[in-house]
Amino acid sequence: MLSHDIFGLPIPEAGPVFAVALAVHIAAGLAAVIAGGLAATAMKRPGRHPKAGRTYLIALGFIFVTATVMSAIRWREDAHLFAIACVAFGLGLFGWRARRRQRPGWPTRHAIGMGGSYIALLTGFYVDNGPFLPIWDRLPHVTYWLLPSLVGVPLIWWALRRYHTRDRAPALRRGRRV
Repeated sequence: MLSHDIFGLPIPEAGPVFAVALAVHIAAGLAAVIAGGLAATAMKRPGRHPKAGRTYLIALGFIFVTATVMSAIRWREDAHLFAIACVAFGLGLFGWRARRRQRPGWPTRHAIGMGGSYIALLTGFYVDNGPFLPIWDRLPHVTYWLLPSLVGVPLIWWALRRYHTRDRAPALRRGRRV
């Protein structure tokens, strides 16, 4: 299949539906990366965190829909990206649902779901674009699959540990066992 380059990235010529889906996919991907980063770094209280989180989840929904369209058009080339989009959106919905239901332990499930979806989002980007990015193009292909998790999982673990330590501190100061 023919393709052309935009900013050094090959863009397949697979018809107008694919082109529109790709344009929406790129915009939603950029919105998700920014909103997810804002939500992750915001204080976990009303305001910036839930607003950015909603934007992230909506953008993730657009990514899932456009990945579905593009993979239907080019299944052999994009099936693995469809699988990554399913994982990312599924984890995002899991994290959102944990927050909405607020059953015991929900913050842990929320952080794992949302953080895991962000890792999957970045994995999809690097798997698809890593071979064409400066410096990344010198790395072995397996790096595109593993590096987002190797960085993201310890960050999620650190955030959960920090949250649970902070959550227990007031009770410990009052002399109660937790």
